[in-house]
Amino acid sequence: MRDSQKIHHNSLEEVHESIDTTQKVKGWKKIFSFIGPAYLVSVGYMDPGNWATDIAGGSKYGYSLIWVLLVSNVMAILLQSLSARLGIVSQRDLAQANRVHFPKYINFILWIFAEIAIAATDLAEVLGMAIGIQLLFGLPLIMGVSITVIDTFLLLYLQKIGIRKIEAFIIALIGVIGICFLINISIAQPALHEILKGFIPSLPDAADLYQQKGLTSPLPKQTALYLAIGMIGATIMPHNLYLHSALIQTRKIKRTKEGIKEAIKWSIIDSSIALNLAFLINAAILVLAATAFFNTGRTEIGEIKQAYTFLSPVLGSSIASILFAIALIASGQSSTITGTLSGQIVMEGYLSLRINPMMRRLITRLVAIIPAIIFIYISGENNIDDLLIFSQVILSVQLGFAVIPLIHFVSKKDLMKDFAIKKKTQIIAWLTATIIIFLNIKMIADALIPFWKNDANAIDKLLILIGIIFFVSMLIIVLAYPLLSSKTQIETNLIHPDHNNQSLTTPTYRKVAIALGFDQDDHKILSSALTHNNNETEFIIIHIVESAASLIHGNDTADFETEKDREQLENIVTQLREKGIKSKGILGFKNRSIEIVRIVEDEKAELLIIGAHGHKGIKDFIYGSTVNKVRHLLKIPVFIVKI
Repeated sequence: MRDSQKIHHNSLEEVHESIDTTQKVKGWKKIFSFIGPAYLVSVGYMDPGNWATDIAGGSKYGYSLIWVLLVSNVMAILLQSLSARLGIVSQRDLAQANRVHFPKYINFILWIFAEIAIAATDLAEVLGMAIGIQLLFGLPLIMGVSITVIDTFLLLYLQKIGIRKIEAFIIALIGVIGICFLINISIAQPALHEILKGFIPSLPDAADLYQQKGLTSPLPKQTALYLAIGMIGATIMPHNLYLHSALIQTRKIKRTKEGIKEAIKWSIIDSSIALNLAFLINAAILVLAATAFFNTGRTEIGEIKQAYTFLSPVLGSSIASILFAIALIASGQSSTITGTLSGQIVMEGYLSLRINPMMRRLITRLVAIIPAIIFIYISGENNIDDLLIFSQVILSVQLGFAVIPLIHFVSKKDLMKDFAIKKKTQIIAWLTATIIIFLNIKMIADALIPFWKNDANAIDKLLILIGIIFFVSMLIIVLAYPLLSSKTQIETNLIHPDHNNQSLTTPTYRKVAIALGFDQDDHKILSSALTHNNNETEFIIIHIVESAASLIHGNDTADFETEKDREQLENIVTQLREKGIKSKGILGFKNRSIEIVRIVEDEKAELLIIGAHGHKGIKDFIYGSTVNKVRHLLKIPVFIVKI
């Protein structure tokens, strides 16, 4: 059994099964207990990256690419339903399932791919928010990008108040976006019969399409394919497949055949409603761009800022551009949650590594901000939409590495039991994956072949060749490995480690360190520590002096506070010794966390007892978070007493 299989952590453990659907309630209360996860997923389907591709598609090709949004949405509903099914039945998210099925080196590469997709998503959110702030308040784009760091704190607050509050917040923002576009569409008054023609599949030649409108097209023929693939990437987002398989586990269900079947049914309904709302918003953006710009001959407008500038004059309404900018900010803010939660799921699932949520959010945001600032500095603000569209194409290229394993897992009888998808669904799912991968390969070929023929030197050609070989090899491995490996079929049934053959022994600690703050709660810490006492135990009482003089002089400090702390320490040690308990006291100076760790290690303590006040939010910044720092630095058990 591999190391990753020895310990199984619940996905998003802090909110795992936090919503009980097993209560005997009927009607809307029963429905609402299941509805929610897909709305958090759907916000990623209407983020600013979608705006860039939708505006470009509408202004340059009219209504003719609406069918791409519809097909993408159907694919998204299918794949998100499969993702939810995996989480419900196997009680694993997609990253955890990959860790079980694939060897370490493959998992590491898949983790890198997933992180790239998350960074591309967050890049779109950063740029969209920054553009919206710039349009409404006139701030420079670089300043707007920098301001987006602040939403880290909003997300931290939302995560603390529970998953239901996050879902309500997201639904409210989706409502804002929908209302803004509903008003703008009513102002634009597009022709319904023209919109319906857009549902007929085609990849129009720009020259032919523009000739019908009496316009001259500067666009190459493959631009329609490039935008179509960008739309697929913007709609079916790889990190959302990881996200949904984890979010669905926030619902506590009956682990019976009927209970699981009911949960799957409601997950499909939830996905269908939420993603169809996302489709309507994406279609509204494209229709608005087609009506306001393509139909009026302003086909050069393919950027968000241009759309904002010309929307009100074209529609003859001063409020149109303001609503557009408000919806853009709501879109960027709502989808920011998606990247963070996905990043947590991916990191914990693939690496079994947990870091502070604030740190995870800052890392994700900085990975997006730094490329954005560099791009703006080098290329200026005028080409920012090119970066947005490119970020969506990156998402599309990554899709195969999430979709292929997902279809494998939900098709496995040994993993899914009676809930493995039927042959018909498997065929449709594999056809969807094939279409996605084919479009990506064609898009890459269309981009690389002219460069290979005309501009590439020997080094460029070598790098391109290596990249293609690596890309194709990884696709083949991800496709074939689950079929060839029999070992994983046994391991996938192990949701938790097998304890039957494990002997349990009570540990005996010979040296126990106790960190005291010399306040009214010390007796609670000491009482808890003495439960570990035996004839061989020696207690090391630790107190850190935090006077102003101690920060400068350290061990040489001889101020009043230090002397009083030394007397208090000696008094506690004396009382313990009078009771026959081996003990000694040690004062530390300067940095509390570092000093506690140093003393514990110097004394070779085997256990540390420390108190925690349970500060949250801003109090952590005021009072510090000693416990977290200490437990991460030490390699011995840390017993935390809530005081």
